[in-house]
Amino acid sequence: MKKIILFIAIAGILPFVSCSDSFLEIYPETSVSSNTFYKTPAHFEQALMGAYQRVRTMTANGMIMDEMRSDNAHFTRYSGDRGPYLTTEVIGLFLDDETTGNWINNRYNELYSGISRVNTLLDRLDASELTDAEKTKVRAEALFLRAFFYFDLATHWGPVPLMLHEVTNEEESFLPNSTVEAVYDQIIADVSESVTLGIPAATSFPQSGRATLGAAKVLRAYAYMSKPAREYAKAEQDLLDVTRMNYALEEDYADIYSLGNKNGKESIFEIQYLDGDGGQHNDLTWRQIPKCSNNDLLMGIQAANYAGTSGGWSVPTQEMIDSYEEGDRRLSASIAVAEGTDVQEQFTFERLAEPKGYTVPEEKAFRYFVKKYYHPPYNYASRTGDNFPVYRYGGVLLLLAECLVEQGKNAEALPYVNQVRARAGLPALTSVTKQQVSDEMRHELAFENHRWTDLIRTGQAVSVMTAFGERMKALDPQILPTAFQVTQERLVYAFQKRELEVNVNLVQNPGYKDY
Repeated sequence: MKKIILFIAIAGILPFVSCSDSFLEIYPETSVSSNTFYKTPAHFEQALMGAYQRVRTMTANGMIMDEMRSDNAHFTRYSGDRGPYLTTEVIGLFLDDETTGNWINNRYNELYSGISRVNTLLDRLDASELTDAEKTKVRAEALFLRAFFYFDLATHWGPVPLMLHEVTNEEESFLPNSTVEAVYDQIIADVSESVTLGIPAATSFPQSGRATLGAAKVLRAYAYMSKPAREYAKAEQDLLDVTRMNYALEEDYADIYSLGNKNGKESIFEIQYLDGDGGQHNDLTWRQIPKCSNNDLLMGIQAANYAGTSGGWSVPTQEMIDSYEEGDRRLSASIAVAEGTDVQEQFTFERLAEPKGYTVPEEKAFRYFVKKYYHPPYNYASRTGDNFPVYRYGGVLLLLAECLVEQGKNAEALPYVNQVRARAGLPALTSVTKQQVSDEMRHELAFENHRWTDLIRTGQAVSVMTAFGERMKALDPQILPTAFQVTQERLVYAFQKRELEVNVNLVQNPGYKDY
């Protein structure tokens, strides 16, 4: 079993070799191999693009494992999902475990696949034909990506194995857990070397979509503020540096998400997608709209979304809508109401409505859905070309405010919070608390896959999600009594059964069953 898995792992290092339907088919002699590939600048450019490709899978995974894990969103219960989507629902209900699979397995494997690709190109770099300047540029970008992948692993699984070199034999494939401290030390070391090597700053907009000095500084600040022994002063310096770069808030909050404004002046790092049939799209919006029998009226083109892609996920909660302050422009830019009729779970869409103060008319039904990435009409069923924000300037201002408040510098934090509030159409605060910064971040970064890890970082996850669970159980009697048992052990996910069986050196996280 282990040898089979090793073959797959090594095969994943070569993402550019043409694939066939059969592993037994011999490649033609003209095909690229690892022995001839990692030589020229063009080869390493392709290798970097292969590593970036693994970033793109994080959008939908994050919708389920971050946004739906939080108090921002839930799901529309649908009888037809009792089979295929139980592994999705349990994540939002805190009923997932080491056997859940699907989203959890996929995210873990994709992150390590990205790390494998980065490790291979880094280990092959010195023997390549690249000039010293070219090697430095590649190394800086690759180290950012490895730090980015490991940060996602650390925040979702904690003490993961640290793999820092190309896998060349079986023993190297099955490493034990590293400590959480060691993982964060490596994240900070990688991103710090990336900065020292001169990863370039953004100088004009729109940007290319590749990692920059601003993204590296934000990633390092997040690591300083998330590691077990927090280093707020260092994070503060990184975030202040970002405020002195070329970024700025968009004048209109809705413009951040416009298809015509990708990689704009507020963007620090976003996941790149293209519309069309070239396989570079995402399907996030189609997952977030309501399950709908006539979604061509909603989307401009029909796609079955009761199954397959399926809609009704990451649905904004009523409490989330009610939590916005009166006059907050971010609400109508973030959430929409689909109104129509519902007959035996078959929802038929009729019109869009605003969420604030919405009252459903008699004999009508409604569904809330995320509006940020909704840009109809679409040309392809179940495909969109919207980029997805990871780091942006509005979030940096609030992260800096959080960092300052954690150091008792509340007065210094106030201007950064008020910049964000002014854009939202809200009055300036005269003082600010840690809770106010957290609330502001919730609304500013809603449905951008930050809320769950924000709650963990700020120490609110157990209390907030326990209260959320009580509300949801009161609203939905079908939720099991065992749901929403939120403990410190539940702040990281389980290593899945398959991983534990393959890697006997891997130790399960506390609170989950080992194998």
